[in-house]
Amino acid sequence: MFLDIHGDIWTDVTIKRGLGRKNVIRNDHLERFKTGGMAGGIFVIWADPPNDKRPRERIVESIKSMSCELWESRDFLKIMLNTDDFYTAMKEDKLAVMLGLEGLSCIGEEVDDLYTLYQLGFRHATLTWNEQNDLATGVKGNHDRGLTRKGKEAVKIINDLGIMLDVSHANEKTFWDICNETDAPFMASHSNARVLCDVPRNLTDNQIKAIGEKKGLIGMNSFNEFISFEPENMTVDFLINHLEHVVELIGIDCVALGFDFFDYLEGDTTNSFTSDAYKGTIGLENITKGNNMLVKLEERGFSKEDIEKISYKNFLGLMDRVLK
Repeated sequence: MFLDIHGDIWTDVTIKRGLGRKNVIRNDHLERFKTGGMAGGIFVIWADPPNDKRPRERIVESIKSMSCELWESRDFLKIMLNTDDFYTAMKEDKLAVMLGLEGLSCIGEEVDDLYTLYQLGFRHATLTWNEQNDLATGVKGNHDRGLTRKGKEAVKIINDLGIMLDVSHANEKTFWDICNETDAPFMASHSNARVLCDVPRNLTDNQIKAIGEKKGLIGMNSFNEFISFEPENMTVDFLINHLEHVVELIGIDCVALGFDFFDYLEGDTTNSFTSDAYKGTIGLENITKGNNMLVKLEERGFSKEDIEKISYKNFLGLMDRVLK
């Protein structure tokens, strides 16, 4: 059993419901989740390209689609607002799902919208995707630009409300601005170690240490282009090298799984961040192979207790430290 702390499921739901489909999670994902051993995680809303040009309209569409889907899925899915909800979901044999926001370009400078989003049940947010917006700067933005004045206001509101603040996709200037501004632990839900794969979406050792010092969390990303430049190293085993590196720097209590699978998304969306057709990581091609990660961790000498921490307990611990 594991929690996947980054999944673009609401994007898939929004696209397919826009084509007239219903029960998307039940029909397209639920059996795959069960096969892979996924107990839940963070499902994010995202202004998926080409809808990133109209983010406010897209978030309204996505919330509508998500809300309909949640009603249709109420027999097998439970919204997770705290750790009690996770354990209740497990007792009821339901998925435990936290509502997340991957990027806040949708609110522009209207930071008070965060109160509305909180009331709607969102408990996770990144300030940016790859873009540069009114709050902060993603990895494809100006590297000298970080948080804006409104971005600093957003961080304060996020801290006050008890929303989990996520720095995956932020550029380095934004990362350090957030690190200096936040009063609460924060996470990088789907980022690996840059020393092993030198791409901007991965974290430097200093960034990893900063997250550890804040008692935060780093989720390992299964996207092959964030694992290695060498095709022969685009494997679940090499992803564990990333995890071991993070553990060496900040300890076993600060790592989790943020797989970021997107095999179910179409090329119009994925072409914005990868030039290749989705081919996945060897041994971890999609969510149905999720348990392979846990098997490989055991083979590498991780104890049962450590694997449980990585799989879900560390994330629940961060929830207890942040959510109110």
